[in-house]
Formats: sequence, structure tokens, C-alpha cells
Amino acid sequence: MHEMTKGSNVALASLSEDVGSVLVSLGWGSPTGEGDADVSVLLLDVNGKVRSDTDFYFYNNPVAADGSVQLLGKTPTADGNEDRISFDLTAVPPEVDRLVVAASRYNGARFGELEDVRLSLADGAGDELLRFPIDDVDSMSAIIFGELYRRGEEWKFRAVGQGYDTGLAGLAADFGVDVEDDAAAVEAQEDAASDDQEDTTAPGPAPTADPSAQRMAEAVPAPRRSEDADQPPKPVTRPRTAKKKVTLPKVARKSLAENESWREARLFPVSALKSDREREMRATSVLLSVMARVPEFGRRLTAAFGAPAGRMETFTEVTLPHGDSPRRPDGVIRVERAGKLWTALVETKTNGNALRAEQVQAYMDIAARRGYEAVITLSNDVALEGSPLVDVKIDPRRKHKVALWHLSWAEVTHQAQMLIRHEGVGNAAHAWLLQELLHYLQHDNSGCHGFQNMGPAWVPVRNGVDDETLCQGDARALEVVESWERLIRQVCLGLGGELGQKVLPVQRAKRGADPGERRSRLADQLCQNGTLHAELRIEGTPGVLAVSADLRTGKLRTSVEVPAPDQGYPLSWAKRLMRRLADAPADLHIETLVEGGTGGPRGTLERLRPEPADLLPKDSGTRITGFRLTLLKSMGSGRGNAETGFIRSVDDAVHRFHDSVLVHLDRTTPRRAQSLREPIPTG
Repeated sequence: MHEMTKGSNVALASLSEDVGSVLVSLGWGSPTGEGDADVSVLLLDVNGKVRSDTDFYFYNNPVAADGSVQLLGKTPTADGNEDRISFDLTAVPPEVDRLVVAASRYNGARFGELEDVRLSLADGAGDELLRFPIDDVDSMSAIIFGELYRRGEEWKFRAVGQGYDTGLAGLAADFGVDVEDDAAAVEAQEDAASDDQEDTTAPGPAPTADPSAQRMAEAVPAPRRSEDADQPPKPVTRPRTAKKKVTLPKVARKSLAENESWREARLFPVSALKSDREREMRATSVLLSVMARVPEFGRRLTAAFGAPAGRMETFTEVTLPHGDSPRRPDGVIRVERAGKLWTALVETKTNGNALRAEQVQAYMDIAARRGYEAVITLSNDVALEGSPLVDVKIDPRRKHKVALWHLSWAEVTHQAQMLIRHEGVGNAAHAWLLQELLHYLQHDNSGCHGFQNMGPAWVPVRNGVDDETLCQGDARALEVVESWERLIRQVCLGLGGELGQKVLPVQRAKRGADPGERRSRLADQLCQNGTLHAELRIEGTPGVLAVSADLRTGKLRTSVEVPAPDQGYPLSWAKRLMRRLADAPADLHIETLVEGGTGGPRGTLERLRPEPADLLPKDSGTRITGFRLTLLKSMGSGRGNAETGFIRSVDDAVHRFHDSVLVHLDRTTPRRAQSLREPIPTG
């Protein structure tokens, strides 16, 4: 791997033969787990300016129409977050000379508060080619990490590391972007729109003849109108670096069903599925067909795998020669751009079935011999950093490299929800197809429900905790910790897709910590105190949502610490908190946090509502630093996702805490439609 220093440059072709598309990752760590930044990309001409404001890609404009740039969002790492950007260099318009990669912070935050600020670049096969650590960023609120630029027919990368103390708006303005950065005006306008919508929908959705049809209608909004639809022209607006809020759509029209027994006709029926093989074949065909017909969706899933932006075709049950017995991968994805093909073989598992290493190995060998670019595994499992789902051997003598990627059904569902609920797609037909796909994935009989089993080690570990026989170093404790991490990541995907917000697990680890060492340490803690712990950062909400599972008591604890205001009086803080929590559960525990860490007053919301002053310490000189809000819930005993299962109990606890507590603490947090948590009926 090539190590870059500030000001250095390198030709990408000298590092890899597969640089038609590259994946740039910007990363950082935070000692508190609360630090974060947002990435942006600017396309510049030979004069060093954008051609128009549309050449500015950031959280309010994440995807280029030609597929040359796509912001893929954040993924957790061992010590923080990593924000990824997919570049299809073959699709960059010829008049674009440079691609500037930057990141910025908000509300007075500086990069000096973060650790291990860095950039890395990987080729189309996923191999990391270069890394650029950035120092001396203490006072900077925005940084240009680096730039991709043309030299003749080839692309090069330059490590820049230039800081700005004027934030994203100042950086964008320097390159000719005319930004609208009046955050207060944007917030007031969107608050008013949100209030109007709440007033409209406050009495609840209009009754329909078919409740199941209504639930699906609420779960999926009316699609975005086609660009060529007859509608009044929109005024030209400048890019706003103030973050947009997500406004949930209004209730769809009333169903025409005569009674509740009528079931809406579905494009992808699931009731007739009887075997795992049928489920795998149907799920593969359904997903790949929608990917090919809805470009926004297909591109979103394949961009992170190094696929170019282009015409996509998908195939199922393709026979490929392999020794004496031909192999039939579940699917094939092909993308054509400028006469070149990108091909990936797809191996699918549903209903919790595990991937088989020998099967994936065979597909890797076939792909290498045939010059294909990737093998994609798709299953209910969630991949973890540093812990591959299947081990395959790569022959170093082979010149052609094949990338092995994994996709979980939970991720597929998350991306479908993000598009049709929060971001929109190109036309009504695309929205309908995604709606049908989402209905299929969420059906009880599809087998596409994500991670659903804590594994064979779960029951022995719980028993070992109960009778205090679980010893440090027990390999089964490590298996449970890995399953817990998969569960938390899946909970984040589900909640994030419903909210349209970034929801990420917080990783508190030392700089450069190995993921395996971190999990071993957590396994030792499980053996010592019988608890599993995780933290979630939900964009737009105060504090970090902490989740703890105590295997000794069988209790789940969800909590958040709300910092005390900078101004005002403690009694006013307590009264304001009581007003915000007027609709919160009566059994919510509230604890006053005081300076020095000694325990402050505490009680249930039911007891504290009439007497907010009971939250104040008896010693008036004690400084209040904040309040901790906690809900307790019994956890399921089973290892799976049944009504009494542990996985469902954790998912329900997180959603209950968000819906009943967090939404009352900050108005910027969108309220989820209640129907999202209701099961879709089978039949």
C-alpha cells in the first residue's frame, strides 16, 4: 500500500490495473464516540471552478446523474466512522479536470477534536491502494483531503490536506458554488412545513376498508412524480449547506377493498413458497430484476462493489463450466459502459442458511478464469469488519483479481426504504416496483428478514452466566459478542431506513485497534459481569443511545444522557424536561447527573411529574451536568427472532425508546409512521 504525505501525488495506474472505478474512504475516530463529519465532492474545470452548482455533491445532493460520483454514506470501523465515495472515472465528463474530496464539521466543531483523520483509496476489486493520514487540523472546520486529477489519459491522486475555518459553505464558495447557508431560515421554513403536516395528520390516518392495505400504504409514500409530468416549474434554488430535514409523506388514498378478507394483488407472491431452494430462487430473481429495472436502486447496491455506472442486466441460474461438473450461481450482474463489461456472480442464501465456503470458493475460481470482477454473497447474516463470513483462498499467481463482497438482506431492505420513503425515485413505475420489492422482503414467508439467530453458543453462554461457570477465554463468549455486534448493526439499518437518518453503532476503541482484539475484550467483560453493551448514534437526537443486555437479570436497559443547558436555572431545566416528556412512559427512569460522578436524585417519570424540583440535589452548590433517561424491559430468552426471542426484544426495546423518549427531546427528529412496526400479514 502506498503511503502519501501532504503535497505528494501518484498515478493510479501505477498502483493497480483496475482503476476505472475507485472507492475513496474518509475516516476519523472520536474519544467520546460523538464526533463526526460530512463528506463532499466538487467537480472542477481547468479554471479550478465548478461548471455549475450541480457539480457540488454533499448530503443534500449525494448522487451524480451520470453515475460519476455517489456518496455511499457512513460505515462503522473499529475506532470511529468511515465515509465512502464511489467514483466511476470512466463516466467523468471530459470538461472536468479535477475531483476535489473534502469533509466538514458543524456547530463550531473542529477536526482537532477527532483522532486518526485519514483518507484511503481502493481500486475496483476493493484492494486498498493508498492511505493519507492528515495532521495539524486543530482549528479547521473543513478540510480538502485530496483530489483526483487528469494528466493526459490517466488519473492521478494528490494528497492535499488543506484546511478551512469557514466550514463547508466557505470551501464551496471558493470553488464558485453559490450557496444558501442561512441555516436559521431553512430550519424555520422546514419547521413550519413540519408543523403544518402534523396538524393535518394529528387526528390519525383515515380509516380504510382493508387495514393491511392501509399499513402498506403508510409504509410506502406516493412516488415522486416523473420529470416529464405536467407540473408547475420550480423556482431555481441555490445549494443549501444547512442540513435538510426529512418529512414523512402523507397517508395514501383509501383502499377500494370491500372487506378485510380481500388481499391486494402482488407482483411478487410469496404464499406458495414451500422450500429453502424455492425461497432462494425467488428472492434472487425478485431482487435482481428490480435492480435492473430501477437504475437508482441497482446503482446504489453495486456502486460500493466497484461497478461502473452504466446499463445493467441481470440473470439467474446461469450455467458456467467448472471442471467435470458445471456450476450454476444463483445470479449474474453485468454492467456495460463505453463498450466494457463489469460482471459479478451472485450466491444467495435465505431463511438463515449459512454460506458454504467451498461453493463460494468455486465461484471465485470461475470468476478469476473468466475475467469477471466480483463475487457477491447475499444472506441473512451481517458481515463484520475483520471477520469474514467465508474464508476463500486467493491464488497469488493469478494476474486477474476478483473481489469478494457481502450484502445482507437487511441492507437491501434499508436501501429500498431510503429511496421510496425519504429520497424518491425517478418515476411512479420505479416507486411501485420498489414498493413491491419491500413488501416481498418484509413478508414472513420470504426468508429475507436479516440476521435472526444468535447462534448455537447463545444458550450455553446464558446458562454459564446464570450458574457463574463461564470462564474468560471461552470461545463461545466470543461467538455471542460477534452475534451481538451483528444484531446491533442490523437494528441500526432498520431504524435508519425507517427514519431516513444516519443511525450507526458507536465504536469506542483506541486508535488503530484491531477489531478482533476489541471483540476479545468484550467477550472477557461478558464472562466477568454477564452484560452485553452497545451505543448508537442517531442523527438529529441528543446524546448517544446506550443499550445493555444483562444476562444475569434478564433485563434490557436503553438510556440516553441529555446534557444540561448552558444557561438558565436548574429548576427551569427540570420543568422543561418534564414538559418535553409529557407523553413518555410513566415508568421512564430519570437520574440527575452531577459533577464529580456521585449519584444524583432519581425517580420514575410518574413520581417526578408533579414535583420536578425532586430532581435537584439537596446541596444547591452541586453542579448539574445533565440527566440520564432509562427504560427497562425484559429480554427474550430464545436465541432467535420469535415473539419471545432475544433478537426481537432488543429491536423492540430500541424502537420503543426512540419512539417514546427520544422523539420528545429534539424536534429535528422525525416521527416514524406507527405502521412501520406492524407486521405484514401472511397469506
